[in-house]
Amino acid sequence: MPTWGHLGLQDSASPLMEQLIFFHDHAMVVLILITTLVGYMMSTLFFNTFTNRFLLEGQTIEIVWTVLPALILIFIALPSLRLLYLLDEVNNPSVTLKTIGHQWYWSYEYSDFLQVEFDSYMIPTNELAEDGFRLLDVDNRTVLPMNTQIRVLISAADVIHSWTVPALGVKADAIPGRLNQVSFLMNRPGLFYGQCSEICGANHSFMPIVVESVSVNSFLNWVSSASDA
Repeated sequence: MPTWGHLGLQDSASPLMEQLIFFHDHAMVVLILITTLVGYMMSTLFFNTFTNRFLLEGQTIEIVWTVLPALILIFIALPSLRLLYLLDEVNNPSVTLKTIGHQWYWSYEYSDFLQVEFDSYMIPTNELAEDGFRLLDVDNRTVLPMNTQIRVLISAADVIHSWTVPALGVKADAIPGRLNQVSFLMNRPGLFYGQCSEICGANHSFMPIVVESVSVNSFLNWVSSASDA
């Protein structure tokens, strides 16, 4: 989860987020190299007192500074396209979760199980436990099994919302009358926090998301207790 003074991306909890972080680092290396080269060339202009009076054209350097940026763009575009297709891939999901955005809370339905559905509201500050996170903790967490392919179907009941969990590399708009789909796999247990990422009204800041990643056995026990309740 994000912390004060943390400028980087959150630690990944899914293979997709790992790939997004790798691509970010790859792009940043390219940007740093370009910035360093251009900055060095510009700085030399200030201190270079020599002039070539016979310079009329420079076809060689013009070819270089046309072809080189094209190669750099290809060097960035190919990993980007690969990642774009990976993010859209759905690999035979074992669990389907339907999430519906409301003003201003989320409701969840576990379509594979009977009568497992609930609403998830932010815990008000005056009711928060000492070890809770203000504006991030909820009364009903979204419990999901780790090392299992998860499919999330996302929609909304009123206005456009956005279901976002940065540690999982997941962000999809919840649009009334439309189902959007995301797929992910969590490779470690833990609590992963997110928030609505589409301005949806007065309490937009107060509809967080908490995904709890547990073992498959713990998840099945939780489903059994939720079905019995």
